[in-house]
Amino acid sequence: MRIGLIAPPWIPVPPTTYGGTEAVVADLARGLMARGHDVVLFTVGESASPVTVRSLYPVAVEPMGADAPEAAHVLAAYDALSDVDVIHDHTLLGSLVAARHAPGTPPVVCTNHNPFTPENVRIFHEIARNAAVVAISHAHARSAAGVPIAAVIHHGVDVDVYRPDAGTGDFLVFVGRMSPDKGVHRAVRVAQEAGRELVVVTRISEPAEHAYYQQVVRPMLSAGTEVLTDEPFPRRLRLLQHADALLNPIAWPEPFGLVMAEALACATPVLAFPCGAAPEIVEHGRTGFLCRGIDDMIARLDDVAGLDRADCRRSARERFSLERMAAAHERLYEAVLRGYGVHRRSAGARR
Repeated sequence: MRIGLIAPPWIPVPPTTYGGTEAVVADLARGLMARGHDVVLFTVGESASPVTVRSLYPVAVEPMGADAPEAAHVLAAYDALSDVDVIHDHTLLGSLVAARHAPGTPPVVCTNHNPFTPENVRIFHEIARNAAVVAISHAHARSAAGVPIAAVIHHGVDVDVYRPDAGTGDFLVFVGRMSPDKGVHRAVRVAQEAGRELVVVTRISEPAEHAYYQQVVRPMLSAGTEVLTDEPFPRRLRLLQHADALLNPIAWPEPFGLVMAEALACATPVLAFPCGAAPEIVEHGRTGFLCRGIDDMIARLDDVAGLDRADCRRSARERFSLERMAAAHERLYEAVLRGYGVHRRSAGARR
């Protein structure tokens, strides 16, 4: 198949620092290419993907979320990908535009990387009229409020990149945006009350993120907590590899939670609250613990040493590999193309 992937215009693919959606798109492109497909990626020009890259903007667009640049980006994407067999759109606006695009547009698959909200559910109902909508966890699909879900496909990680390394560093790690929903302040409290060192790897870019850090997190910090912002990938990887555990005390229905799969691939157990997709990623008592609250998470730290880190690695290889993700998308594309052919023949018969 000739497959077109559309990434948002805000971050290069793959991302050089923080970028969950872009990391998934980068791995999906490589995984599909490894399966013998001809992949064309529409992103920003500074992206360094091994597949064919097309773009409108030479560098990432700022400010993130600006409507007009995104609209121009997706319109250019659909024009540039008119010669592919199937388009897989990882933006919100693009799939909505596709519904009104010129006749003959290739069939479209759209992955929602964000929560289903009262605002975007209306949009996805419209998108689903002309595109196959993908949810990234079963919890995510259950929250879709009636939006037809074509498939649930968990994200994958490159387990040849996210791999174990010898030894641990006698510290805990948190990786995620500087956000109350992500639970940075809860991770700091867990580590401090347990008397453990914590490394916080984060992004602080939006005004709300700066305010949360200055007003809530920073006053809590002590000598045992280190905050690192926009760390390069090699450093983030080493921290995941050598941490005793990843703390993920989220307080929102996170659609997936890629960092948990990344930690498991590094053979690092995960301690999380059972929100969103966390119960689909963490096998309680085997690859980590689903904790009932802060006190339970503190108590569970004593049990982490009893887990077999090899089980974490095995779980990631079996359930969250790049190859598994690519194969699942391949099956969906094939099903969409079969349905698209039937639709086109029916439309021709009516004429």
